[in-house]
Amino acid sequence: MEKTTQSRNFGMRDKLGYMFGDFGNDFTFILSTMFLLKFYTDVMGVSAALVGTMMMLARFVDAFTDVTMGQIVDRSKTKAKGKFAPWLRVVCGPVAVASFLMYATWFKDMPMAFKIFWMFFTYLLWGSVFYTGINIPYGSMASAITADPKERAELSTWRTIGGTLASTVIGVIMPLIVYYKNADGQSVLSGTRMTVVAGICSVLAVVCYMLCYHMTTERVKMSEINEKFSLIGLFKSIFTNRSLIGIVVAALILLVAQMSLQNMTAYVYPNYFGQIEAMSVGSLIYTVIALLCASFTVKLSVKIGRKELAIICALLGAGAMGTLYIIHTTNVWVFVLLYQVAGIGMSIFGLICWAMITDVIDDTEVKTGARQDGTIYSVYSFARKCGQAASSGLAGAMLTAIGYSQANAFDTVVVNKIYDITCFVPAVSFLLLAVALWFLYPLNKKTVEANAQELARRRGEA
Repeated sequence: MEKTTQSRNFGMRDKLGYMFGDFGNDFTFILSTMFLLKFYTDVMGVSAALVGTMMMLARFVDAFTDVTMGQIVDRSKTKAKGKFAPWLRVVCGPVAVASFLMYATWFKDMPMAFKIFWMFFTYLLWGSVFYTGINIPYGSMASAITADPKERAELSTWRTIGGTLASTVIGVIMPLIVYYKNADGQSVLSGTRMTVVAGICSVLAVVCYMLCYHMTTERVKMSEINEKFSLIGLFKSIFTNRSLIGIVVAALILLVAQMSLQNMTAYVYPNYFGQIEAMSVGSLIYTVIALLCASFTVKLSVKIGRKELAIICALLGAGAMGTLYIIHTTNVWVFVLLYQVAGIGMSIFGLICWAMITDVIDDTEVKTGARQDGTIYSVYSFARKCGQAASSGLAGAMLTAIGYSQANAFDTVVVNKIYDITCFVPAVSFLLLAVALWFLYPLNKKTVEANAQELARRRGEA
């Protein structure tokens, strides 16, 4: 059972600190989703299908590392700074170094076998080991900062703001730096510039993690789990937990939609539209939209419910991307406009999704009496990684299927198919997301409020 300790009141310092945590996360995460596939296909000359396959295979490793890290966090002792925050200080350096090493352009003339080995080695080191080692405790920390559902929703909002700001730096500024015009006037990714920018992002990630460490306070002290670990018991608890199954399926589908868009924008803007500037403008508009949504999303989610709002967002995304697929526009600004309509849905969903996982943690405690923040968050994190991998694998496979390579990257037939992939996959994924939330995820507004009241009653009796 958890106990709330006396400390300074929850406030803006905690929200800003938690924001910096996701800022740090996304300096390496969004960098990989937007540019790693492009870097290895266009700079290192590796097949898109092979890169996508690597990303999917890495998720099998994550099936063990994510759950293992969740168990480690749940069973770790609470220190003066708390149960979760100390992990940020320990792992921030290694995750930043591992991210930088993925963009080793100095190996581009090495034999293909070595480049493939280096790609697998560094991607696993970054994603399956160190990113897991910092992301699981960071995500779990929200439950320890405050026990109040409204304040947790605010943390979710500020976390998303942090990710949005990182997206702005990477999505708006980076394309203007890492691309250059070749002799034919085509926009081409520079490997050397990519490596330099990756190093800068790694340094900024460490700074953000340390700001999160120093600015947040864990008020809800979790008791240690001392029971012997049971793998069978873990899987039984997962597969009998409807709210966890619902959010896991939703997370997987959401990441397929969201990461497919991020992966493919690195191809549709320079190759189909020939407009790197529009890519930066679109990212900037998306940032403005996300910040505007942050101003009202918490109140809106409290009024109509997080599940209900998430379904509306998913349908909005499906409608916008489906329209783009049907009209197959050659006007980049029409594409940007409808992309931003989908962005409204993604932004609002992103603002509430982290609060939804704390709803699942509360629901699990109400039903079982056990508080397992790290374990549940690790399962959710694994689902998100599977979605990321599925989108990258699907993008890589489809790029290979349409014959994309360095040699024909600007052929008319190929770029038209790039456009189709960019629109069709997210449209279908958003539609499936709405269906999954409606039928699988049980935590509507009424249930979430009842769970919060029940946990407050139990803490009052303790």
